[in-house]
Amino acid sequence: MASCHLAKAKANAMASSKPLSPSSLLPLLSLLLLVLCSTNIASSSAATDCDPDDRAALLRVKSQLGDPVRLSSWQPSTNCCAWEPAVFCNAAGRVTGLALYALSELKAPVPAALGDLTALEILQIESVPGLSGPIPPSFSNLTRLRDLDINGTSISGPVPAFLSFANLSTLVIANSKLAGPIPAALAALPNLRYLDLSGNMLSGAIPPGLLHGSFRFLVLSNNRLTGKIPPDDYSDVDTVDLSRNRLTGDPTPFLFGITRPAVKIDLSWNELEFDMTGVSFPHHLRFLDLSHNKITGSVAKSLMDVNLEHFDVSYNELCGEIPAGRLMAVHGPDCYAQNKCLCGTPLPPCDTAM
Repeated sequence: MASCHLAKAKANAMASSKPLSPSSLLPLLSLLLLVLCSTNIASSSAATDCDPDDRAALLRVKSQLGDPVRLSSWQPSTNCCAWEPAVFCNAAGRVTGLALYALSELKAPVPAALGDLTALEILQIESVPGLSGPIPPSFSNLTRLRDLDINGTSISGPVPAFLSFANLSTLVIANSKLAGPIPAALAALPNLRYLDLSGNMLSGAIPPGLLHGSFRFLVLSNNRLTGKIPPDDYSDVDTVDLSRNRLTGDPTPFLFGITRPAVKIDLSWNELEFDMTGVSFPHHLRFLDLSHNKITGSVAKSLMDVNLEHFDVSYNELCGEIPAGRLMAVHGPDCYAQNKCLCGTPLPPCDTAM
């Protein structure tokens, strides 16, 4: 019988591996698509130089970052479409993609000159811990921006409401130092289907209607969010990760259901209160973590038909006999630890006198 810790280790390994993690595939696939398109463009029009205004904007970005060594190839007399790391251009020589990563020696605020790259569609900033300060208002000029992926920085301040003027389908500002509320204005982004603001210090309630379209991801874990989970339409949501916040209430009427397409639901380390007994969980679910809440009732029998790779309902107020048989056999005792009065396999037998 697999223990809950083994299941957790497997799930964590999958989540930490970017090539395998659904929550990291969308931005990476967007950049890969841009790379492939740019490669095809470069092969057919290798002589095309980059736009002079874009070259000048990139040189200002380099200067505002303190001229890091990693950007030494960014020279005024060269074609900026060939600059490393990762500048991508379209057939007209406009800069449409930029990836800045692993600039460990850098200590600078977010360059306002990034907002001068008005043709930019994809911007990725990864593992630049010395990048600090708020996102500058000049980002409101990036009206063509589809994918903004910032991860592992010291960027602070609020989530900018002016980002709602972009054409974003992916918005990631994770593992940084953002604070304040999530602006309701983000719900005005008609194509936003991937939102990751995890690992910050955001507070207040989750605004309704943040995501649109199909194959949606909502990742707001490791913040200080409060209030109830908004009763949105979750019929096309793949991943919901709201773990390690201070959320309250009962999300079961709108978040769960046999026909829901959700693959991952993580609501652990909150203050949610509901009776689990009759809850129907999605058959496609592979990751379910409800640990460290105030959930009552018994373990739902609908879980017998859900093939979960990660399952945890520990540290709640559940009671009664754990459903046995079918797909329940793989869950070890740690998955049920520290509840009110659960019994039956894999825990000790129930007292027949109960």
